[in-house]
Order: sequence, then C-alpha cells, then structure tokens
Amino acid sequence: MQNLQHGIEPNIGHSKVIYFLYLASTVFGITALIGLIMAYMNIEDADTWLKTHYRYQIRTFWIGIIYSAIAFILIFVIIGYFLFLLIVVWMIIRCIKGMKALDKQEAIEGVTRWGF
Repeated sequence: MQNLQHGIEPNIGHSKVIYFLYLASTVFGITALIGLIMAYMNIEDADTWLKTHYRYQIRTFWIGIIYSAIAFILIFVIIGYFLFLLIVVWMIIRCIKGMKALDKQEAIEGVTRWGF
C-alpha cells in the first residue's frame, strides 16, 4: 500500500536505514534526527509488527535525549563523561537488538523499556 500523504511506503528497508542512522549518530549526531523524522513519517501506515520498530526507534531517540541531558549536567562533576560512553553503548545495543528482530520480521518486545 502506497503512503500517498508522504510518498513513501513504509517497509523493512526504511526501518533498517533508521537503525543505521542511529548508529551513525554516535559519531555524527545529526543523523539521529533524520532517523526520527523518518520513523514519524512511516509509523502510521506500517504493518502492526513493523510499527513496534518505529515506536522503539522514536522512543530510543527521545530517551537518548533525556539521558544525554542528564549526562551533560553531570559533566561538571566528571561522571557525565562516563555516562556519555554508556549512552553510546546503550544506543548500539538497542539498534542491534532492533536489527536482529527486523531481520527475523518480528515485533520488538518491550518497546516501552528505557533500558535494552
């Protein structure tokens, strides 16, 4: 089914691109914002199992922003640097978990988790 509103048909490939954009954001930062926009554009017309991936990706972005804000505040007491490293590891693990489920064409379990 073609998504006429956005001109994009949500599919597995789009979701995989978003995971790669999130991984690239650990180096380039801005790519996560592009991934977030793509996830919002595709979630509406996706199959039910694929919607869980888009929700997971959207939550990953916003939770990452919250974690990063906390880490930024804590930089002044040095622990923030360590937290930024943990956030990168957290992001990588979430993306790998998502891509593994995507390759199996399975829904993401625990979409609402703040951890892995």
